Amino acid sequence: MVMLRTKLYEEQVRKHEEEIARQRKSLVSTGDRSAKIRTYNFPQGRVTDHRIGLTLYNLDDVLNGNIQEFIDKLSFEENSEKMAKQN
Repeated sequence: MVMLRTKLYEEQVRKHEEEIARQRKSLVSTGDRSAKIRTYNFPQGRVTDHRIGLTLYNLDDVLNGNIQEFIDKLSFEENSEKMAKQN
């Protein structure tokens, strides 16, 4: 009975670890070009956030830390997604 309990426990632990690994793998990007989050175009002074489709033409401000517009838009998109999931 002890061996059976041990084997069942080990099986549960293995399934749990596989689930955690699967979730982690889904969060990691492939690293290819289509997985870009943001593009900085210095000749045009442009910054594009590909997740939300926002393009700004104030690259110098963004590089100096003025990113509030990105934060606001990202927060809005996140809240919109949460509301859509609730319905």
